[in-house]
Amino acid sequence: MIQPYFKNNDFILYQNDCVKVLNELPQNSVDLIFADPPYFLSNGGISCSAGKMVSVNKGSWDKSNGFEQDFDFTLNWLGACKRVLKDNGCIWISGTMHNIYQVGFALQKLDYKILNEISWFKPNAPPNLSCRYFAHSHETLIWARKNKESYHTFNYEEMKQIGDKINPKGKQMRSVWSIPLTPLSEKTFGKHPTQKPIDLLKRVIQSTSNKGDVVLDPFNGSGTSGVVAKELGRKYIGIDLEKNFLDLTILRAGLTKEDLLTTRPINIRN
Repeated sequence: MIQPYFKNNDFILYQNDCVKVLNELPQNSVDLIFADPPYFLSNGGISCSAGKMVSVNKGSWDKSNGFEQDFDFTLNWLGACKRVLKDNGCIWISGTMHNIYQVGFALQKLDYKILNEISWFKPNAPPNLSCRYFAHSHETLIWARKNKESYHTFNYEEMKQIGDKINPKGKQMRSVWSIPLTPLSEKTFGKHPTQKPIDLLKRVIQSTSNKGDVVLDPFNGSGTSGVVAKELGRKYIGIDLEKNFLDLTILRAGLTKEDLLTTRPINIRN
């Protein structure tokens, strides 16, 4: 049995491969999954960050192993997620053109029911330095439920009370969300190269789960999903291979070093 890296009441973190952990968790035990998997875009290209040219390479975990292996990876973790989802559970997956079409096909192959495709528009997205493409200013989120027959949670009225530059408050929320990139204020304790903003995860978790529900993130990263789940009164399970990012999650969630299962130095990679 895989032991937690960290456990505090309703907040649990695992340092291991997500499929291995998911296969050991109880079947039909999770209400909501948010997954920010590798996008497979670390191909030696360039991007723009804070006005500077930077490499797009995030790490070895983000490099493509070829279409077949990438798709097998996607199919395996989505299959493991489906096993732990409750019958009325839902899953969200974020991505770009590099991976989102594989994700969509895998969801259909596994008989999930796709509910919405959300375009997360980034009003402060960086420019395209090559000037040979449209500037990449959005990511796609797919929202799906476990199967076609199941019921899903959707807090419709709560979403009407949230506004942005595209969605007027008091109106039906549309499938395009205007949310800026992760601000520096959310990187006080360190950062992850694909860190998602708190406002994005608040909208995901608040819209499709209820207080006391279990939220799981198989690619925990910097723990934004855990920070938001804790703030909104949900239980949380996060899984990641990198202990530094799990330590970052503990700090961001406002949990103290004394809460750790064992004392470890906090060493956050930039």
